[in-house]
Amino acid sequence: MTAMLPNRIVLENLIRQVAQEEILPRFNKISYSIKGDGSLLTEADLATDQRLQTSLAERYPDIAFLSEEMSRQQQDELLQNSDRLWCLDPLDGTSNFAAGIPIFACSLALFEQGEVVMGFTYDPIRDEMFTAVRGQGAWLNGETLKCISSGFKLQTAVAIVDFKRLSSRLQYALLNHAPFSSQRNLGSCVLEWAWMAANRGHVYLHGGMKLWDLAVGTLLLSEAGGYASTLEGETIFRAKMQPRSVVISPDKQLFEAWRKFLNENG
Repeated sequence: MTAMLPNRIVLENLIRQVAQEEILPRFNKISYSIKGDGSLLTEADLATDQRLQTSLAERYPDIAFLSEEMSRQQQDELLQNSDRLWCLDPLDGTSNFAAGIPIFACSLALFEQGEVVMGFTYDPIRDEMFTAVRGQGAWLNGETLKCISSGFKLQTAVAIVDFKRLSSRLQYALLNHAPFSSQRNLGSCVLEWAWMAANRGHVYLHGGMKLWDLAVGTLLLSEAGGYASTLEGETIFRAKMQPRSVVISPDKQLFEAWRKFLNENG
């Protein structure tokens, strides 16, 4: 029998409270360190991670916990051995946070039998809580999220693109033969997913996201009715640590045109 899902509102309130108490007061006030993979780590990451891990263990002792801040060996073992598992990115957009750029978020997913069944992405700067429950829908601060046709052509679209993990051939094509009107990069994967689900931007591309970067977003976009695949045309989410490329649009026609360009130039 499938276990009952935790209460969505209780989790929203918990994540909001922790982010407002552990992340916001430290913004523009603390230094950072550099992890082994070259990414940044701040006191806000660690405090949020510990606070949520403790709170979730108290409320849901039967659900295991995986975080970005754990070792790769711990993460692999949890994915292999846990039927129910939290997956946390305590502060996505740490580089933005450390640089004083107000674009970052806390993101928590619940896996059951290797599938995402609940997801929460909270932007404490804008007090925006993006939530999704498998088979039930997606919401922004309690209002239903629904992807719509933008009416734009690819040539007039705004693209959100992370160039640094793309092949040099595709980078060249995008820079020298851009099929879109203009390009952005937010610096927070979980917010880029959430914004696409909320029809903020037209097409999206990332060359290689980690599990905690994409877990909530895949559910948010799916429940909102958006379109996504890897560059190879595969389903994006897998409960594994290997990075996955990401191609997205909330608009079916734009998604197909975007995929066509990427296939021809990748």
